[in-house]
Amino acid sequence: MSVVLENNYLRVGINEKGAELRSVENIKTDLQYMWSGDPAFWGKISPILFPIVGTLRNDTFFYKGRSYSLTRHGFARDMIFEVSDQKGDEASFVLSSNEALREKFPFGFKLEVRYSIDGDQLAVGYYVQTTEDEPLYFSIGAHPAFKVPLVEGSAFEDHFLEFEVVESAERWPINNHGLIKNQSIPFLSKALTIKLRHELFVEDALVFKDIHSKKIYLRSEKHDHGLEFSFEGFPSLGIWSAPNADFVCIEPWCGIADSESHDQQLVNKEGIIKLFRGSVWTRTWKVRFY
Repeated sequence: MSVVLENNYLRVGINEKGAELRSVENIKTDLQYMWSGDPAFWGKISPILFPIVGTLRNDTFFYKGRSYSLTRHGFARDMIFEVSDQKGDEASFVLSSNEALREKFPFGFKLEVRYSIDGDQLAVGYYVQTTEDEPLYFSIGAHPAFKVPLVEGSAFEDHFLEFEVVESAERWPINNHGLIKNQSIPFLSKALTIKLRHELFVEDALVFKDIHSKKIYLRSEKHDHGLEFSFEGFPSLGIWSAPNADFVCIEPWCGIADSESHDQQLVNKEGIIKLFRGSVWTRTWKVRFY
């Protein structure tokens, strides 16, 4: 079942399964910005990564002497969320811990995802609380896939990503098991753009830990349509596409996959967030479509 948000500019569809953004359509131009979810390449469109980002070493973490198993990116993307506070241009989706989930992740939590549209901009907010006295350890991230090429008659290679500021940053490669390699490699050197080509993603995502920009733009050399993606407060950034697929994912993360040498202790996980009772942890990413 889908929830539809609409104003004079955008029509946005969100699925209750995974609280997943499925569609963003410009009402005036009929332009669709989201990937189709073709399972021949990748069947998701915009999964929420929670309570981990990326892959655990051996798909396992340890907490207080016990082992727990989680598949890549965690379980939120496969769960049915409860819809609340729905109205014309905004809606909230809630996932709470239960006994079955505690077998995988031993914490009481409430995850609320709020979608809202204002003019030509979509905002997606994450609100996390612990429901018990013990601290909650978690990571969270976004994984939206935007259609490329955006306009019929243009090609994937006609598009590029443009940073807010000139960047010099290294890439952290991912090994065949989905883990972050222990050594980074040079990638951006006083660069403002990344020209899209399928060969960029032969070895999985481009992963950055030290990007200074808080905005990134998807643009084309052949037309004026694109998007402005804002991700302040997310320390890591992934950029990915499936082999020869017509999309690019812009992925802001609070958390990251395990490194090859990680000790698998959850409390030592890179980028892990520690949240105490009485606090609400929140981050929001935004996209302006044009």
